[in-house]
Amino acid sequence: MQPSPEQSPHHAYPDHWEADVVLRDGGTARIRPITTDDAERLVSFYEQVSDESKYYRFFAPYPRLSDRDVHRFTHHDYVDRVGLAVTVGGEFIATVRYDRIDERGRPASAPADEAEVAFLVQDAHQGRGVASALLEHIAAVARERGIRRFAAEVLPANNKMIKVFRDAGYTQQRSFEDGSVHLTLDLEPTAESLAVQRGREQRAEARSVQRLLAPGSVAVIGAGRTPGGVGRTVLRNLLGAGFTGRTYAVNRAFAADQGTIDGVPAHRCVGEIDEQVDLAVVAVPADRVPEAVADCGEHGVQGLVVLSAGYAEWGAEGRERQRELVRQARSYGMRIIGPNAFGIINNSQAVRLNASLAPEPPAPGRIGLFTQSGAIGIALLSGLYRRGAGLSTFISAGNRADISGNDFLQYWYEDPDTDVALLYLESLGNPRKFTRLARRTAAVKPVVVVKGARHSGSTPPGHAVPVSRIPDTTVSALMRQAGVIRVDTVTEMVDAGLLLADQPLPAGPRVAILGNSESLGLLTYDACLAEGLRPRPPRDLTTAATPQDFRDALAEALADEGCDSVVVTAIPWVGENGEAESGDGEVLATALHEAAAAGPAKPVAVVHVEIGGLAEALAAATSTVALPRPSAQSSAAATPPRAGAVTTTGPGPATPSAPATGSGKATTAADAGTDGDPGVRAGRIPAYPAAERAVRALAEAVRYAQWRRQAAVPGKVPEFLDDTIDEPGAADLIDTLLGPDPDPRGKPLAHDEARELLGRYGITVRPTLPAPDPEAAVAAAAQLGYPVALKTTAPHLRHRADLGGVRLDLANEGVLRRAYGELTDLLGRPAELQPVVQAMAPRGVDTVVRATIDPAAGAVLSFGLAGAPSELLGDTAHRLVPATDRDAAELIRSIRAAPVLFGWRGAAPVDTAALEELLLRVSRLVDDHPEVVAIALEPVVVATQGLTVLGASVRLSPPPARTDLGPRRLPNY
Repeated sequence: MQPSPEQSPHHAYPDHWEADVVLRDGGTARIRPITTDDAERLVSFYEQVSDESKYYRFFAPYPRLSDRDVHRFTHHDYVDRVGLAVTVGGEFIATVRYDRIDERGRPASAPADEAEVAFLVQDAHQGRGVASALLEHIAAVARERGIRRFAAEVLPANNKMIKVFRDAGYTQQRSFEDGSVHLTLDLEPTAESLAVQRGREQRAEARSVQRLLAPGSVAVIGAGRTPGGVGRTVLRNLLGAGFTGRTYAVNRAFAADQGTIDGVPAHRCVGEIDEQVDLAVVAVPADRVPEAVADCGEHGVQGLVVLSAGYAEWGAEGRERQRELVRQARSYGMRIIGPNAFGIINNSQAVRLNASLAPEPPAPGRIGLFTQSGAIGIALLSGLYRRGAGLSTFISAGNRADISGNDFLQYWYEDPDTDVALLYLESLGNPRKFTRLARRTAAVKPVVVVKGARHSGSTPPGHAVPVSRIPDTTVSALMRQAGVIRVDTVTEMVDAGLLLADQPLPAGPRVAILGNSESLGLLTYDACLAEGLRPRPPRDLTTAATPQDFRDALAEALADEGCDSVVVTAIPWVGENGEAESGDGEVLATALHEAAAAGPAKPVAVVHVEIGGLAEALAAATSTVALPRPSAQSSAAATPPRAGAVTTTGPGPATPSAPATGSGKATTAADAGTDGDPGVRAGRIPAYPAAERAVRALAEAVRYAQWRRQAAVPGKVPEFLDDTIDEPGAADLIDTLLGPDPDPRGKPLAHDEARELLGRYGITVRPTLPAPDPEAAVAAAAQLGYPVALKTTAPHLRHRADLGGVRLDLANEGVLRRAYGELTDLLGRPAELQPVVQAMAPRGVDTVVRATIDPAAGAVLSFGLAGAPSELLGDTAHRLVPATDRDAAELIRSIRAAPVLFGWRGAAPVDTAALEELLLRVSRLVDDHPEVVAIALEPVVVATQGLTVLGASVRLSPPPARTDLGPRRLPNY
């Protein structure tokens, strides 16, 4: 909303302060600066506030605003006086204002850094978290304008406002003065304030998803009179699933006395429905959607599933139509799935919602599935349906103009019906937030991701999210750091999901293999080795093995403390008449179920060849075996959970159960027998038509279980208490180097400047001296001491020993002069080569350490070996900054060439501890100073004792915006 011409010309309207936010109850609202055009809105808002709330605001009866008040509260300079409003449907529901406190005696050039702040929330909207959201946003505005503290006067009886300030997480002081509580808040973000902010974000966004997935009533807008069509199909699916709420058909073509369609009430518009409608499924042409959205918004609908096409996938006009759709829906407090969506499913028995176009509805289960593509959604639903897998929830978000995979990660994090989250993503709108949410969710349940458009660098038409330019290898590394199981295909996603949903996590990589085919067992053995597992020699039961033989062998393998998981291979067995039997898979499935249920909790997977009914019978999971139920105190430590199992102790938040060895199975409410006796369901056993697929899924489970064990004891960001880090000095140096008017394109530092900045963080770069001629080279060598290296710094020859641009171990003046002549004869004149002389470093392994700022992902720390391994083969590892001590250790061990660092082929291991410390210092530098947008240390020679940084380049730039540290807001695309 732009200001009128009366607005102060000295300070432009700050449109970047406008934001859509999700409130505590899942509804949306808009926060924006108050302008001179808001006088009538302000007066109307104030009239709807109770006398008590007015008294709390002004400390006296204040029934109405005077003309002077209205002018004062609507005229701001956006620096010393700022007012923000929260709006729903264009009308105010809350306001906040700060006024900078004038400190006597301060110089005019030094504005005060404290402001008085006051809030007013309409009574009907109190309890929705409005004031908390406003505090986040007004605090961010204040920091931008140089204000560091808020002061507030609150009446002691105003407990709600006191609680808002107390719970914000900022450093604060309280005192009682003149009958009121005086509060002072330090506005610098703290770990506690960020945790509070993100906790509120999680609860609000999860609630907004829950309102869509568990509505009490649904209206299908666009359901026609005749069978067929999108709207009528959704209506049929809603009824077929047995939706437990109320259902309505809406179509403006209906007559006033239409009566019913498919047995449900039919109306011309939502406004004609006498009862509250929670969810609307919109299936009308795009040009009629705005009318439907307005009808829904004006009558209290909470959310929309927009199946209609004709939006951003149709080009520029469609993109603008999509933006307007989001703006319109959010103005009414509604969130959107879509447009161009395929629909949503919630299989909870309390809801039974199928508001989708799915031709084969999935059975109830423990898997949550999100996809940005309707076509992929159909393929995934079909694959899961054929293999007997069940879903808790399914979402096909289409163009995902509003609700995204991030929102569903927020929801699934605490959803008791979901044990595994599967996501097919074609774009990452906010990689930093996705990584943060995925890491938290993965700590309690597996997150499996397929990322489309990996190599094309483009986003499918219609997607609201701008393309992230992060290299795909970096995306993979960041996902691994977050505990995400990234697979390449939707088939692998289904394979992994089946195993993780119903089998316990493996305690380690040791695999037992048994079956009645020697060849199939050997294929499985080889696949295990290829995936980095530790298989035991396959046990051949011979083709004469019976189902009872399989049962006994599986029971024995599970009881063996030397194995962590079992792969069963099966081909049709020889029956009593000497012929191969393939049709009685139920018998074998029953035997395997009995053994798995009775034995220790270890994952079991089956590889089968042409055994009719086996996969279906293994997926049935109908038997329940009575087992001792572990206590709440001992279950986490003594029993390995199912992949998504969550244990709790008392009323606190859910925490992950670390996989461990032991007997019995972890139990949840879903596992208990129907008769209420202690027992555990004999979980579905996943079946695979190929050994490679089964082993790959098992290997992903092993890696995830290992990550989860490590995540239970997170690493630490070291403090470096040895006085080698001079953070204030580095900040002053950066300010000096950037200058008062920094170039937005950035500034590469000279060698000496880079050495000085790195030295402030305890990173020593070996000096180099210029050698523009042989005499200068000799003088430099005399200063540095022999032996020396002579090398060119020309960009096309830098670090290229293979091209003759580097001469090493020059022991004396004669050798140096000869090398200088050879260098210039071979490669050109000194002015072109820019040669330098540097003292030799101890022998070791040449490595590269880099840190870069990605606009989407933030700061990324990278490591690899120098030369071909990292450049030609892409053998580089990445971690997000700030890196912990564990991240640094994993970083150097996760490259494929890591054995070179640890004594490969009899060589002495290098000083990896020194290398880890260097990585942590670089991480600390870029984390402390966002102006440092790029660092490259190359080469870093790591010797058996210590390391030497021979080359360094640093680039500075004005710091990019840190959206992850700002107030909560919904993205605007």
